[in-house]
Amino acid sequence: MELKVKPKGKSVIRRASALVLSLALVSTVLAACSKGDSGSDAERHVLRIGFMYSNSDNEPYLRQQFTDSYELTHPNVDIEIAAAINYDDQRFQEPDPNNKQPDPYEKLKEMLVGSNPVDVVVLESAYLKRLVQDNMLKQLDPLIQESKFDIEDFVPAVINGIKDAGDNNIYALTPTFSASALYFNKKIFTDAGVTPPTDNMQWPDIMALAERVAKGEGKTRTFGFSFNRWSGDGFSDAQNYAAPLQLMMFDKKGEKMTVDTPQWNKVWTDVVNLYKKKIVPSQSDMNFDNGMATSSSKPVFNPFQGDLFLSGRVAMTIGGYDYVNELAKAKDYSATNKDIKAIDWDVVTVPTFAEAPGVGGSIYLSNLMAINAKAQNSEDAWEFIQFNNSKEWAKLKSRSTYEMVARKSFLKPKDGMSYNIGAFYALKPVPPQDIELDKLYRDKQGLYQVNQLGQPLFQEVVDGKKSVDAALKEWQTKGDSFLQKLKTDPNAMLDPAAGGGGGGKVIYNSGG
Repeated sequence: MELKVKPKGKSVIRRASALVLSLALVSTVLAACSKGDSGSDAERHVLRIGFMYSNSDNEPYLRQQFTDSYELTHPNVDIEIAAAINYDDQRFQEPDPNNKQPDPYEKLKEMLVGSNPVDVVVLESAYLKRLVQDNMLKQLDPLIQESKFDIEDFVPAVINGIKDAGDNNIYALTPTFSASALYFNKKIFTDAGVTPPTDNMQWPDIMALAERVAKGEGKTRTFGFSFNRWSGDGFSDAQNYAAPLQLMMFDKKGEKMTVDTPQWNKVWTDVVNLYKKKIVPSQSDMNFDNGMATSSSKPVFNPFQGDLFLSGRVAMTIGGYDYVNELAKAKDYSATNKDIKAIDWDVVTVPTFAEAPGVGGSIYLSNLMAINAKAQNSEDAWEFIQFNNSKEWAKLKSRSTYEMVARKSFLKPKDGMSYNIGAFYALKPVPPQDIELDKLYRDKQGLYQVNQLGQPLFQEVVDGKKSVDAALKEWQTKGDSFLQKLKTDPNAMLDPAAGGGGGGKVIYNSGG
């Protein structure tokens, strides 16, 4: 069961799964939770659960995913759902570009301190640190000790990520998390006579391996690596590659660019070389086959179009845990279609930097459960968090192939498969974005456009039209000019004619 705020294409399957798990809890978690109906008191309790986003259509899904099972096993508790931002409020409003969009964090705070505050808030990691610093949440460490609630079984990377947001204290727990690892094609390495990657390798070693196994031309070329399944944008690849180094594009005031540096130069040089040497596929490489795979001389439909790892043409790629499910489906499909070859694969940890040893885990905590510091029913709130983070729940949630459970004793390969599951959670997660930077992006909504200046310049380097030095200096100069414009007009917009290359003057439009 995947605990997502907004269900997408797989919602029908997940809803059915949630119902089955809810019924299963009658005989499992009910027996495990001795408090049952939140104590011997027969008086009914109201427990308010807050989410960042929802509406009337989405509330039944949230209940199935988060609260139905708790109500089933705690019959004296009535759950009320609240949302910081209700999509129904905007649904029938005529779009007006002059209307400022609500600040999600300010709306979140309103839900916590209003006249009828929520007791529990389910949030993403991006907001946890800010709420802790603003003293909006109740520290859980004393409750954990008093209840003797076992957190030793939690994945260290998850607990450490939570503690990093709470000044080494625990202010939330999560039953699940998302994570990534480096997938590799065993056959490509065997055929090349090259030893495959192992855990805890650093980026230079992985890039060297990728170059050794890359070979061929055109539609038959085997690429050594891709930064993700749908790679092809080198600028975005460079940004993701640099994430563990926590490099800044501009200063904390948003007034001066900081990209003309040796650190950024090294990042761009590394990624540009991968593209120039065709070690990683470009977007045109991914679209080359136009949905057709070739077996002998007969073209056949390729259901893996664009996914070159599944097509057997990329030796290594970084992918999320949910990719395991796609690879399993592909193997099943290959059994009925002789033209499609199954991939013999495994995973190792994402490569790391010497400057940030042991850091590189793409761990994402999206279902953090915390108690409002102003909760009117903090006792039931803590019971709710214990229930959703119990070993009994973890056992049931471990059936998911979309997210991983936070309790490591229930983390096992799926459906009899064999792969290095520890690779997904062995590394420390990349630290969350600085709180002041979040505020800066809200105050200066045009800041995101700094990327638009850098992206075409990166491509010009790949195309051999500029050096890395020249491109970064130009990005620095144009970015400085734009940041100064934002000081007087926080909503200034880049004119499409400005582009990023050519050394031309950057043109602005008023943000209105």
